[in-house]
Amino acid sequence: MTRTIIVSNRLPTKVLRTEEGLTFQPSEGGLATGLGSIYRADNNVWVGWPGLFVEDVAEQEFVTEQLRTDSMAPVFLTETEIRDYYEGFSNETLWPTFHYFPQYTVYDDTFWAAYVAVNEKFCRAVLELAGPDDTIWVHDYQLLLLPQMLRQARPQATIGFFLHIPFPSYELLRALPWRAELLQGMLGADLIGFHTFGYMRHFLSSVSQLLGLSSQNGRIETATRTVLVDAFPMGIDYERYAQAAASEEARQHEQEYRQALQDARVILSIDRLDYSKGIAQRLRAFELLLTRYPEWRGQVCLIMVVVPSRDQVPQYQSLKEEIDELVGRINAQYRTISWNPIQYFYRSLPLHELATLYRMADVALVTPMRDGMNLVAKEFIASKADQRGVLILSERAGAARELSDALIINPTDMGQLAEAMHEALVMPEEEQVQRMRMMQALVRQYDVFAWTDLFMNQLTQSKSQQFTLSTTLLDAKISQELVQAYEQASQRLLLLDYDGTLAPFHRDPKRAQPDQELRLLLRALTDIPQNRVVLISGRDRETLAAWLGHLPLDIIAEHGVWLRTAGQDWTMFQDLKADWKDSMRAVLELYVNRTAGAFIEEKDYSLAWHYRRADPGLAAIRTRELMSHLTFLAANTDLQVMEGNKVVEIKNAGIHKGTAAARWLSTYQPDFILAIGDDRTDEDTFGAMPPEAYTVKVGIMPRSLARFHVTSVTEVRNLLRSLL
Repeated sequence: MTRTIIVSNRLPTKVLRTEEGLTFQPSEGGLATGLGSIYRADNNVWVGWPGLFVEDVAEQEFVTEQLRTDSMAPVFLTETEIRDYYEGFSNETLWPTFHYFPQYTVYDDTFWAAYVAVNEKFCRAVLELAGPDDTIWVHDYQLLLLPQMLRQARPQATIGFFLHIPFPSYELLRALPWRAELLQGMLGADLIGFHTFGYMRHFLSSVSQLLGLSSQNGRIETATRTVLVDAFPMGIDYERYAQAAASEEARQHEQEYRQALQDARVILSIDRLDYSKGIAQRLRAFELLLTRYPEWRGQVCLIMVVVPSRDQVPQYQSLKEEIDELVGRINAQYRTISWNPIQYFYRSLPLHELATLYRMADVALVTPMRDGMNLVAKEFIASKADQRGVLILSERAGAARELSDALIINPTDMGQLAEAMHEALVMPEEEQVQRMRMMQALVRQYDVFAWTDLFMNQLTQSKSQQFTLSTTLLDAKISQELVQAYEQASQRLLLLDYDGTLAPFHRDPKRAQPDQELRLLLRALTDIPQNRVVLISGRDRETLAAWLGHLPLDIIAEHGVWLRTAGQDWTMFQDLKADWKDSMRAVLELYVNRTAGAFIEEKDYSLAWHYRRADPGLAAIRTRELMSHLTFLAANTDLQVMEGNKVVEIKNAGIHKGTAAARWLSTYQPDFILAIGDDRTDEDTFGAMPPEAYTVKVGIMPRSLARFHVTSVTEVRNLLRSLL
């Protein structure tokens, strides 16, 4: 029976050492809530660190047994591993880099070695539990290497990965000495998930720039698989917070708090202590509010809850001191006998007290400098049963991509934040309700359970598509079946690509003309009355006509732009324009000048940038840059950018080999079809073929819409020779 194995740095239960011994306490995180319905069902299991250094073997056995009863399996880490892997590389290298604080990043080979070793330890733990058909879902930045490690051990495994923090731009990621290893580690997954499209875009750009792997519609072609990358905004357990805020316990807490605060309006700030949260900036903005709008003095109170986190780390100690100083100074300057401007709590609060604060707050300040999603914003929304209250949200939080009815601000603009607080405090109740109603509908619909289901369903579909794109080797048995079907057919259609299929590639494409063997082979095939042989190529029509125009075969040139039936004149598939070529040629010439060995091939209605003769390392970089440049320029136009075998081509969209091949299918109506091609442009041909057609991909990476694959031009010629 297959099962799901969830892997994260921390388990949803943490082990604590008390005077009575080891105790177990459930975590309150959103991830534990969302995945609770998975890991406790159907013999599934959650693998992770129990949150405590446990060295004694007897204690390890006790913890393992206790956690096993709740569908969990611990990975025990040493004190050194916790220091170097978790506190070191994860939180002093990856965390600041991914949150756009490179000035805090530590580059330490010892940290990196520990990170690799702990990922390997997690890998061994998962492999001890995972069967060949199990689904493995890996979570977050502490385990970026794990998917590829699992893939190497289980090539056919179903593996998903989700990153819960931002993914930085290429310019930040490239500063890490281990950037390529981290990206390759993530690419071991079948599905990679991010909170927002922006993070997904940064990842695809980094993979393109650093690994030279292209992507199309969020699909990355690796040497062995297609990896799907998508955005899955995480939600919360909506009903949990709505019910907690509406509970009698929360109502009683609110009465107590209201007596202490009297009639003051409440602005709420809840965050973990971290430099990415913008806590000091919002304190300064609150002070600016009191300066610009003195009428709010005595009328509004900022309740600030800061949850302790890593306060032994110098940057966090410094931040804590800054917050303490700001709170003390603002309170000292503005407080009165009956009013304190800031109520400051440096501790975590239980759920019902949090829900009470959400319930009574007039304004919620969620203004991080950078945040993957920020679920506090959604918790605040879920807790507002009366739909009164205003959310002020940083544009740099992932949640801002969904919650457009919040007041969206730049967290570094103190003036804008102060004005947003004033606007929120004076906002008419009708507008508050309208905004909150829209946000509640969204947060309720896309809760954490919907997030879980969406990711798992997408992972299943992506794995299914991988199997669909896996081809079968055209062995002797299948070849014999193909020949038999060919011999029994009265009308046969042979659709044959040229470069990389009938003829090998050449450093100079103009010198890849057909040899005598190929000309004789094509002549023999076209001499058979039942055969209709179509040469379908991206080359220009003049070259194809000069090389093979004397043979009685049909030709499709420029990926379907030009068509020619044997013995007749060339015709266009449809009227096209070429006025775009001048501007695009200038771009291609720029990249030719920057890439020794590259050159431009100009066709009637397309331009191709060839780099077969260029240095491979330089060409990989330039190709990624050129693809990004052309794709940007072609957006919202009728142009299409294609990447072939060591060539980038830009042409009119909507016309490709598949549309041209479909015309021959409709007019000729064969009862045997053979289509052979080698690169991405030939996928359009394969996709246009009926299911019974014999479609063959040429190459060593057998992922294609084709049914079968061969490995070389020689095998293609041998196959065609067997038809004579």
